[in-house]
Amino acid sequence: MAIPVIQPERYDEQLAEKRAYLESTFAVFNPPALEVFASPPSHYRQRCEFRIWHEGDDLFYAMFEVDPADPKNKRVVRLDQFDVASESINALMPRLREAFLASNELRRKLFQVEFLTTLSGEALVTLVYHRPLEASWEQEARALEAELGIMIIGRSRKQRLVLTRDHVWERLTVDGRALDYQQVENSFTQPNAHICQKMLSWAREVTAGRQTEDLVELYCGNGNFTIALADNFRRVLATEISRTSVASANVNLDANNITNAHVARMSAEEFALALKGEKGGRRVAEMALDEYRFSTVLVDPPRAGLDAQSCEQISEYDQIVYISCNPATLADNLALLTKTHQIERFALFDQFPFTNHCECGVWLTRREINQEGA
Repeated sequence: MAIPVIQPERYDEQLAEKRAYLESTFAVFNPPALEVFASPPSHYRQRCEFRIWHEGDDLFYAMFEVDPADPKNKRVVRLDQFDVASESINALMPRLREAFLASNELRRKLFQVEFLTTLSGEALVTLVYHRPLEASWEQEARALEAELGIMIIGRSRKQRLVLTRDHVWERLTVDGRALDYQQVENSFTQPNAHICQKMLSWAREVTAGRQTEDLVELYCGNGNFTIALADNFRRVLATEISRTSVASANVNLDANNITNAHVARMSAEEFALALKGEKGGRRVAEMALDEYRFSTVLVDPPRAGLDAQSCEQISEYDQIVYISCNPATLADNLALLTKTHQIERFALFDQFPFTNHCECGVWLTRREINQEGA
């Protein structure tokens, strides 16, 4: 992988390059003007992981640069600070390293360090080892927790020691409203909290005014969009396959006093079958599908995008909100979806400055509705 080189003075230039790339790539769909949401040019990533590289009595944080001509050739890059990471992570990096250097128990066969921080000020650090962790390690790790005001998890093969808790609580401010999210260690969360707030606000704006209608959400994760959009709809039904994410989503519903949303542990494919009446069972019965009046679907799929069958499934809804982390698969999916829907809004969310990564948001409405309203 290429380690981003942060040059704040060039931020507007790199963002303009992404804008031009998206406008060129999606011109075939004749979308409306691209809305661009900028990130802070540095210290934007709330979670990071680093290898720990040992050299004699020294150790340091490291990442690897891969030679494109020879993927097996990797160069170790020492990182004493990392401008991509949040200010909290950068403040912790030297203090943790000093603690490792001072303690044989904490440093011995330490392989990796993973940081999960929040805008609300919490920090969870996972220390990954190539050895079993014993009571002596726990004693020193607890002392380090207290000294640095953080939470620590120790991991090794078939071992996971949670000293305080396995999650942080993030507070995002969206349209003047505070939303609380439990974010669990080793589970997916939006890494750029600043952009996440803008993305949630955009999704609320495009789905506003549908309090008599219902939303179905696929790939809901820990309820990131579910929480923010719930009051835009009469009811929300969200689906997610990960047990950990479903449990966290339900915790987040309770934390935000959301009473009109239900999260089901089910894949998008299973949900499609349930809608057709081709899948039964307890989880399907709990959804009470007959009680919903779905008008809108929100999808936030992995990089692979949606397959043709899933595109056909979501094209049955009048409104589609598609959040994409891969413009290539988004373009493939829009080639199918624009047969029945047209693009009303198109957005770039700059989740990862100074990389080629582009996060997009697309709002589509059914063509027949537009023609009738014309």
